[in-house]
Amino acid sequence: MIQIETQKKLLILVITYGLLSCTTESIRFELKSSHTKCIAEELKVNSMTVGKYSVVNPNEDIPLPDFHKVSVRVTSSNGNIYHHGDKVPSGKFAFMTVEAGDYMACFSAPDHQPSITSTIDFEWKTGVAAKDWSSVAKKGQVDLMELELKKMYDTVISIQEEMFYLREREEEMQVLNKTTNNRMAWLSFLSLIVCLSVAGLQVWHLKTFFEKKKLI
Repeated sequence: MIQIETQKKLLILVITYGLLSCTTESIRFELKSSHTKCIAEELKVNSMTVGKYSVVNPNEDIPLPDFHKVSVRVTSSNGNIYHHGDKVPSGKFAFMTVEAGDYMACFSAPDHQPSITSTIDFEWKTGVAAKDWSSVAKKGQVDLMELELKKMYDTVISIQEEMFYLREREEEMQVLNKTTNNRMAWLSFLSLIVCLSVAGLQVWHLKTFFEKKKLI
């Protein structure tokens, strides 16, 4: 029984590691002339992120035309620019985040008549997936088992940091909800006071009107 329970725990650990270590976002999308498409990724502070993009050449026999090239800009939620490429066929970016929030990778196609559609391959890695494990294996001369253990260790550390980050975000949301509820309560109280004041003024106005007409 103990051996079966141990095997179950190891199986759960392996499955969890396999699911959580896949933090790579690889997509292919289309972009029309004079249009812009943005992709967002929420990152925490001190998180490594690596991305690469390339425009698919519709005709591999000739160089990619200028009207198929795109302009790329990677910015933080505060508007800070971390990468910029103007009318390029491909590119890469890599940086360590210094601020938490949503990071945007925006792709813009130049204006062209008639309108054309470009296909773009984009891969965005964050956290453990952004680390170059091949260079780690070469530098350290480690075997496959040690490399996998190091990957699992870094994944666990990343998960722990993510849990702390989510806990901080939850506390921020709780404070925001409490503040919003307090403001709504004061707004409801103020609305009630206004409604009662208007009702009182209406009653006073009608009473004054009827008294002038000597109806009461």
